[in-house]
Amino acid sequence: MTENMTEAIYRPKHNPWIIAITVTLATIMEVLDTSIANVALPHIAGSLGASQDESTWVITSYLVANAIILPVGAYLSRIVGRKRFYMSCVAIFGLSSLMCGLAPTLPALLFFRVLQGLGGGGLQPSEQAILADTFPPAKRGQAFAIYGLAVITAPIIGPTLGGWITDNYDWRWIFFINIPVAILSLVLTHNLVEDPPNIQRDVAEARRAGFQLDVIGFVLVALTFGSLEVVMDKGQEDDWFSSHLILVLTVLCIASFVAVILWELYQKRRGQRPILDLYLFGNRNFAVSFLMMLSLGFVLYGTTVLLPQFLQSVMGYTAEAAGMAMSAGGIATIIGMPLVGFLIGRMDGRYLIMCGYAVLAASLYHMTTIYLGISFSYAAWLRLFQSTGLAFLFVPINTLSYVGISREKNNDVSGLTNLARNIGGSAGTSFFTTVLARREQVHQQFLVSHVVESNPAYRVQLDALIHQALTHTASMSDAKQFALQHIYDSVLTQASVLSYIDVLAMFSLVAACMLPMAALLKKPPKHMNMPVH
Repeated sequence: MTENMTEAIYRPKHNPWIIAITVTLATIMEVLDTSIANVALPHIAGSLGASQDESTWVITSYLVANAIILPVGAYLSRIVGRKRFYMSCVAIFGLSSLMCGLAPTLPALLFFRVLQGLGGGGLQPSEQAILADTFPPAKRGQAFAIYGLAVITAPIIGPTLGGWITDNYDWRWIFFINIPVAILSLVLTHNLVEDPPNIQRDVAEARRAGFQLDVIGFVLVALTFGSLEVVMDKGQEDDWFSSHLILVLTVLCIASFVAVILWELYQKRRGQRPILDLYLFGNRNFAVSFLMMLSLGFVLYGTTVLLPQFLQSVMGYTAEAAGMAMSAGGIATIIGMPLVGFLIGRMDGRYLIMCGYAVLAASLYHMTTIYLGISFSYAAWLRLFQSTGLAFLFVPINTLSYVGISREKNNDVSGLTNLARNIGGSAGTSFFTTVLARREQVHQQFLVSHVVESNPAYRVQLDALIHQALTHTASMSDAKQFALQHIYDSVLTQASVLSYIDVLAMFSLVAACMLPMAALLKKPPKHMNMPVH
């Protein structure tokens, strides 16, 4: 039976848009938790008697568990049923959120964060697959637009919301707020969402076969993506390969990655269902979309960390003010996503992707104009410009990744594309922190080489500062010390600004390199571009 015939048979019993809103609730909840705890780390450390370095494992433990479960969600859905698996993930996420808020010690908090990450990691792939099955191809773009609103805006809102809750209430409430959302999601999912016939058939076959779990494949996937996440999250902090832990985990990641590829291909040849369906990469649209989603996560999460950090550490903004500047991006996304969802049903999605990458590359290059005197409105405009490009990418990439893929593979496609975005996001954040630190050292050395007595500009600046200081102190030595300290601080600040500019230029180059990749995508079938009435 062809995919078109299957789609003609299966239609959800309830309004598809209500189902879309239902699954988006959990998306908002889960994606928020990837960033909401960041600003609360000092409060968590102080409350639980932990060091700042120890408290960062609150973030890492969640991301590691998230990365482990993301690629295996499709496999588990076909064993226990997608609806049952999805509701189990929501329940685990909600319950572990409660326990995170009640955790009396840091080890207890880390344990419950791992459970929370496991529950959250299973949500996104299931949600996207539910949307792909609920809507016909011509309407998928509009459905993914709703989903994309949550995925792209939640990381922007997370730090601001987390900071506001922590400042006005208590850090434990950043976890407690998940509980009512989880309960509402469970009630709505139970009453509205259903498994399509192909999922029901797979579950029945799994029951007849005795629920045989590919333990070896699961362990290899966990070792690969778990160790990769730790390396990327902790690499710069531990000075990369000078750390024995990072070196060991890198070797483990590479070895496990090779092993999981060989094992999964072997499972497929044996006629067994692999945890990762690597044969999907034989589909050109999926392979290119996977790479694009990886780059999208790389730029999205990298800049989501970069801009607030620049505004706070260099410009002296408060967390709330930095969040307000970033919120302009959320406005662009809210406007742009539905527009793109409307357009993709009426035109070739490849042109939207080209437009998106062109705008994204141009906006990131325009961001290299940042300097110490930029205004709040200019910072907000920079984020607005960038988010306009992002809005034109998420929906078309997701939609075109399903072209040429049978309905039976929808779970696998959504699991791997979400994995690409998350791994890309971790890589982008790690890239930003590493390159920023390295480039700061390079610029400091260059600037310091010009702070010498033989430089007339340096002498003029030093004398002016000494003269200024002498109006407040009678000591020449104190005045000179003040002047030298001021110049040194200025060198550090200028080096920092220049390093941010370097990173933005590199992000712009990544986006520009992805622009011609859209030409490699196959033209979508006509039924995906038909006007929706």
